[in-house]
Amino acid sequence: MNIFDEMKAKINGKDKKIVFPEGNDKRIIDAAIRLANEKLITPILLGSKEEIAIQVSENDLNGVSIVDINEYPEDKLNEMIDALYERRKNKNTREQVAEWIKDANYFGTMLVYMGKADGMVSGASHATGDTVRPALQIIKTKPDYRRISGSFIMQKGDEKYIFADCAINIELDADGMLEVAKQSVETAKMIGLDPKVSFLSFSTKGSANGEMVSKVQAAAEKAKDELECPSDGELQFDAAFVPSVGAKKAPESKVAGHANVFVFPELQSGNIGYKIAQRMGGFEAFGPILQGLAKPVSDLSRGCNAEDVYNVAIITAMQSME
Repeated sequence: MNIFDEMKAKINGKDKKIVFPEGNDKRIIDAAIRLANEKLITPILLGSKEEIAIQVSENDLNGVSIVDINEYPEDKLNEMIDALYERRKNKNTREQVAEWIKDANYFGTMLVYMGKADGMVSGASHATGDTVRPALQIIKTKPDYRRISGSFIMQKGDEKYIFADCAINIELDADGMLEVAKQSVETAKMIGLDPKVSFLSFSTKGSANGEMVSKVQAAAEKAKDELECPSDGELQFDAAFVPSVGAKKAPESKVAGHANVFVFPELQSGNIGYKIAQRMGGFEAFGPILQGLAKPVSDLSRGCNAEDVYNVAIITAMQSME
């Protein structure tokens, strides 16, 4: 069963509200209409009602909520500004946060923070930082985390895996890798995987040495006490993925050859790795899924299409249920 069929079955009827700050974008509009027609979520588009209506017929927008920031009721706007000022107390003035609210990403993030939306999807026409910055300033991380990370769901046929971090943290130390692993385990469980975590390296069980290897070894050692699922490292990708290679290179390991959650040692290898699997291996790559936030915010690629928006919205709604 496709992971999206599984997630759609779980969110159906839960009346999840997802806000889209780029509501005037045709890709966003098309995805929102489809999501509303299928009664999967209630989309909230931020944008001009006139500009949105020009692109589609009014009947198509049944079930889609449109919020024009410029026409937002003054009492509700002041309530939002007050809430943001309180959240940013001693860091920003009320005048500063009132300016922030004029930005659709900040406005959308506040809808999530205040419980008026269950999650946010942005990035179709904004850089990653424009989506992530308000989320970190307002929603912030879950209590046990110091950072967020970006994972990809990799799927081909019945095969599905988690790759992380492929989007956010340029460098990771051992503690950072462990946090990414914990967050990725949550994502793995969300899509029905029984997680088996591999901490990846160019070395398997001491076949090479150096600082890049030792940090992965340290992360794997910490994980033994802190992850509630099988994990191992350091493992080369072939040892983590191919049973015969795993049995040869790490015969004592319960994870080698059977991993389904792959934690990369830094962003460069993670980003390269998922794109190789996608372009050469024929895997579909869904993400990046932002992990570790107290409430879900998702970042789209600026090259996304309506199908990508549709899928990411489903993932975001699912995250809000976890």
